[in-house]
Amino acid sequence: MSQPAHISTQADEAPSRVNKTVFFGSASGIIAIALWAILAPDNASTVIGAVVGWVSTNLGWYYFLIVTLVLAFVIYIALSRVGKTRLGPDHSRPQYSLFTWTAMLFAAGIGIDLMFFSVSEPVTQFLAPPSGDGSTVEAARQAMVWTLFHYGITGWALYALMGLALGYFAYRQNLPLSIRSALYPIFGKRIHGPIGHAVDIAAILGTIFGIATSLGIGVAQLNYGLTFMFGTPQSMFVQGSLIALSVVMATVSAVTGVERGIRRLSELNVLLSVALMLFVLVAGNTAFLLDSIVQNVGDTLSRFPAMTLNTFSYDRPDDWMNAWTLFFWAWWIAWAPFVGLFLARISRGRTIRQFVSGVLVVPFAFILLWIAVFGNSALAIVIGGDAGFGEIAMNSPERAFYSLLDQFPMAPVSAGIATFTGLLFYVTSADSGALVMSNFTSHLKNSESDGPKWLRIFWAVTTGVLTLAMLLVGGIPVLQNATIIMGLPFSAVLLLIMLGLYKALRVEQTVADSYRVSLPGLLSGHSGDPARARNWRQRLTRAMSYPGQRQAERFVTTVAQPALQEVSDELRAQGAEVTLTEDVVKGLQIPHVDLHVSMGDERGFKYQIYPVQLDIPTYAVRSTSEQGKYYRMEVFSLEGSHGYDLMGYSKEQVITDVLDHYETHLEFLHLNRSEPGNTALAQDQAAKDNWEADFDSEDVKK
Repeated sequence: MSQPAHISTQADEAPSRVNKTVFFGSASGIIAIALWAILAPDNASTVIGAVVGWVSTNLGWYYFLIVTLVLAFVIYIALSRVGKTRLGPDHSRPQYSLFTWTAMLFAAGIGIDLMFFSVSEPVTQFLAPPSGDGSTVEAARQAMVWTLFHYGITGWALYALMGLALGYFAYRQNLPLSIRSALYPIFGKRIHGPIGHAVDIAAILGTIFGIATSLGIGVAQLNYGLTFMFGTPQSMFVQGSLIALSVVMATVSAVTGVERGIRRLSELNVLLSVALMLFVLVAGNTAFLLDSIVQNVGDTLSRFPAMTLNTFSYDRPDDWMNAWTLFFWAWWIAWAPFVGLFLARISRGRTIRQFVSGVLVVPFAFILLWIAVFGNSALAIVIGGDAGFGEIAMNSPERAFYSLLDQFPMAPVSAGIATFTGLLFYVTSADSGALVMSNFTSHLKNSESDGPKWLRIFWAVTTGVLTLAMLLVGGIPVLQNATIIMGLPFSAVLLLIMLGLYKALRVEQTVADSYRVSLPGLLSGHSGDPARARNWRQRLTRAMSYPGQRQAERFVTTVAQPALQEVSDELRAQGAEVTLTEDVVKGLQIPHVDLHVSMGDERGFKYQIYPVQLDIPTYAVRSTSEQGKYYRMEVFSLEGSHGYDLMGYSKEQVITDVLDHYETHLEFLHLNRSEPGNTALAQDQAAKDNWEADFDSEDVKK
């Protein structure tokens, strides 16, 4: 399945703690299955086949329905008003530029399995379609649409859902970067108990079988690539050696920290993949391929709505369904935690709308071009009368890609590039997969930390053993069947994730509504209250000022702190549970003041005055700073900065601003009164601890 080229890590940090329940629960189950497959392969093959048959007959509709619901959900969320919500505090900004972010999404769409299926599936669907006669013009059109359907936006919607949930709850609500966090709106603190453990175990089981399937496909194709170039025999020994290579590379990466080097090689892989595609486009029948790309797009757009819920209920091709659509949906589901984590990590600070749009469009755009170029090239050969090529592509899919390259000039060179590209994607899949599973079985220190190195090595070895065991049982078909089974438990988790995310985003919308209802002028810094009134000269003086460090310190000690102290004393006198803290911001040596009011089971009220350092603009005509920097004292709530500056406010004006926010918070709780206890999503202490980290980054640059 399509995967990120590599996930950036911080492996040199002190290791996080292992989650023993999730680790032992998932590891024991996986090892037991691997041993069963090795010791009793015939029995394992029979049982797996029987279970898949039952799933296909009784739950095929369920797989179709759930992936369609996910697609509809993420599109609805992106287009709704909450699409403006950021994956992080309101003041956060993307870590990567649009070009870099797009390139990383682009890389996430490439995998060795894409090389495997881009030739074999179109030919197979052309010769043996699920309905109608094969080897016809309609069969050719249908073949390309089915291939694009299986690799299309439905699968990327699953990735978008997982990335959205992980990014939102980790970066905006300050919950752990784990799948269980998405269930907090439903189960509350119980996610830290058996419910959360069960969810993480289901994710691990699905992920490892999804990765094992990709590795199984990879070793089969790479084995033939070596045969094609060097005459290496196709054998279980060679495939076992390739599996061992992935384990060794993952171990070296974990021990020596070679992530940067692998990432550079992965970026080279992207360039080589594009070069390979362009070579086939130019060396082949270019006019035919360009015509086909346009027609494939049109056919996909027109046929997609009917295909997405087509369960073939009146004439069901069970074997075809198990080998293709059900397998692909289960495979996408199994890979969703893995790729979702990568997408979340590179998307902090992006809005939900940007995230969903990018994930659904960018990778699939490349996949469409890749499949259209290689798939139509293969179809042209078969339609031209080369029945032998069609037989190879259909019955020996690992040979299909190399057999296609053999039809073009410089076949040894292009085959070498394809083998090198596939090898690196193969290795980085194993390495990154081990990293993700080590994270899911650990108590991480923060959203940027990773699990212990030894745990990463364990999962690399375990994945290799499982892949080898499944290949011994019956090769790629058994891996596909096992993926259909193991994807089933996590598919139920997807329903809970959608519900949890929906409940959380309803709260987000209520926050926005409460500001719009109670304080239409707050975000501009002047709501019209008489206490804020200034004459035009005062307003102009404030606009032209670029205060330095001393002025910022003086504002905190003479205005901000006394104002919040008075509010705190009055709230406490009226029975509220209030905390007022003051601390110095590291690096700036300027205090910040933080007022917090507990609201019982509901989300607490937070009003923080925090210094933000900025470069003095070139058009500034007056400044008290000597370092080329000036300071704003911005207002923060749990959602982040509200984007306006308090410098120049009097004590009474600051008090008025605090009360405006407090009344807005009460309005927010009032709007949520129908669901008591549903607002307490943010971890207040964690949010407090994260403000300094936010300001040590580039998030506050304007």
